[in-house]
Amino acid sequence: MNQDDERGENQRPRSGDAEPPAPADSRPRRGEEPGGGILMGRPFGVPVYVAPSWFLVAALITWVFGDQIERVLPELGAARYLVSLFFAIAFYASVLVHELAHTIAALRFKLPVRRIQLQFFGGVSEIEKETETPGREFVLAFVGPLLSLVLAGVFYLTLYAVEPGTVPGVLLAGLMISNLIVAIFNLLPGLPLDGGRMLRAVVWKITGKPMVGTVAAAWVGRALAVAVLIGLPLLTRTGALGNSTDEISGMDTVTDALLAAILAAIIWTGAGNSLRMARLREHLPDLRARALTRRAVPVEPATPLSEALRRANEAGARALVVVDGLGTPTGLVRESAIAGVPQHRRPWVAVSTLSQDLTDGMRVPAELTGQPLLDHLRASPATEYLVVEETGEIYGVLSTADVERAFVKAMARPSA
Repeated sequence: MNQDDERGENQRPRSGDAEPPAPADSRPRRGEEPGGGILMGRPFGVPVYVAPSWFLVAALITWVFGDQIERVLPELGAARYLVSLFFAIAFYASVLVHELAHTIAALRFKLPVRRIQLQFFGGVSEIEKETETPGREFVLAFVGPLLSLVLAGVFYLTLYAVEPGTVPGVLLAGLMISNLIVAIFNLLPGLPLDGGRMLRAVVWKITGKPMVGTVAAAWVGRALAVAVLIGLPLLTRTGALGNSTDEISGMDTVTDALLAAILAAIIWTGAGNSLRMARLREHLPDLRARALTRRAVPVEPATPLSEALRRANEAGARALVVVDGLGTPTGLVRESAIAGVPQHRRPWVAVSTLSQDLTDGMRVPAELTGQPLLDHLRASPATEYLVVEETGEIYGVLSTADVERAFVKAMARPSA
């Protein structure tokens, strides 16, 4: 539905294209997607997940829409909830079409899409890279609301083919209105909504600076969040949305206020995350494997830990690399494992018992910087990596903890 989420500006509410690499013990098992939910399929090769929160929203829609159906078709009785459940599923199918529009546009621009997730209050298309031009940014944002408007028009035209006051008529009218609301809501000019990304693209085009566009659209998004928090309950309370004020109860007032608070929180958080991720991307080139690497000393597998640490201290090194008799690196001694060995036991513990075997993914070229460096670490999660020169010579050890600290520093620095 929208394009940005707690993970960042490129997520729809789009994925952070730059996030700290996961530690080794958090590596997902085969077929799992952390936080993804239930895998429903892979249209265009992109996995589609249904988050657990969707079931809560589907139940809420079923209950609310079921009460609406009872007013129009009281003869249905309890069967109205089956009709309402079908509406909830059809509505989220429309949301999926909205997200697929973003996905197809992203793939057309050769931008990788990690996944689509249907969740609380809509959908998320996690696009892992930024668009290169403001024009593409605008198109990528606009196609989602455009498809929702097209769906609303299709449902409106289909209404002429069915008889009013019937189950098909009620369903088509509900789907027409809901898709129209989705389109209009997402066109509001504030991040993390699609309209916010369109505003960002316009400001980017005018100023030539994507960061300026992000700041402008994010602050409009925050203003929009405040407007939703205050304005939505007032609109329903005054009957400005076409509802009868005579039928408003205390429970309706509480429900409207709660809905407004949830929507406002989502928009405010998404706008803040957009600023955070934009600031991170601005400083991303400062992340260099060579600059973050710890100096390391090579030790043979049978070397006692106390002796290995003595050599490291003499050399001013902070990491240990296990090598074979030919000097070829075979493993890395984990910092956490060293900390777990008491001082008096270190002369009796061989470094080989504390090391992690090297894999190809744990070898990092010393010249990697920015996004390529993060992509490499994300593809092979670990706590430490061996940094090597082009010649294969050991340069040192890169710790995930050091990369994460660099992220924190990057986030703390002011934007240019």
